Amino acid sequence: MLDHPLYDEGGSKVGDVKHVFLDDETGRPEWLGIQIGLLGNKETFVPTSGAEWVSDHVEAGYEKEFIKQAPHVDVEAGHISADEEERLYRYYGLEPGGTRAPAQPGEAPPERAREPDDAMTRSEEQLHVHKETRESGRARLRKYVVTEEQQMTVPVSHEEVRVEREPITDENRDAAMRGSEITEAEHEVTLHEERPVVSKETTPVERVRASKETVTEEETVGGEIRKERIEMEEEDARRRGRRER
Repeated sequence: MLDHPLYDEGGSKVGDVKHVFLDDETGRPEWLGIQIGLLGNKETFVPTSGAEWVSDHVEAGYEKEFIKQAPHVDVEAGHISADEEERLYRYYGLEPGGTRAPAQPGEAPPERAREPDDAMTRSEEQLHVHKETRESGRARLRKYVVTEEQQMTVPVSHEEVRVEREPITDENRDAAMRGSEITEAEHEVTLHEERPVVSKETTPVERVRASKETVTEEETVGGEIRKERIEMEEEDARRRGRRER
């Protein structure tokens, strides 16, 4: 029974069995020490005569509040004194040894122990899933420089020499007759052309930042659970008797 739960007659949990006290003379279990309270720092007592072991827990034939209000017993020494045991017997309406004490005239009868029944308790395991947050990875922004070739087509112009000839007319005759009649001469013409000149300028084009967003998706988890089953088995007494003959 130790460290197993104890339930009252209505099925409500009272606490856990932490001690079993034996009779000094007979050595038989007499009292169960039940740990109660939100912090488990209090202890109350139930007679073994009113308790029953069922499957994996203990069931007591008294109400929860009645059990919790039982007389206080100091168990630091690991022993229940005779006076303390007498108070417990009187509270539960029992004679020493666990028998029911007769009610006195005008006295309200004590809590009755629950009559044993033939029912079985069926239990099963249940899955409980909780969520925890853990680090799954890290992301960072990193800026680096890449070089690529870029080409642009621009129009450029240049000057070329073209020889133009014009006949002598009355209008240009005077200009043509100036100078020596026959001589050597040169005339120089300066030519120009355009050439593309490339320069670079750094210009901001966009701003980039890293942000987080929460994405919710469904994930299936599972595990094995155990369940108790209760089945009916019947025996035919007449058929069994014929086989015995």
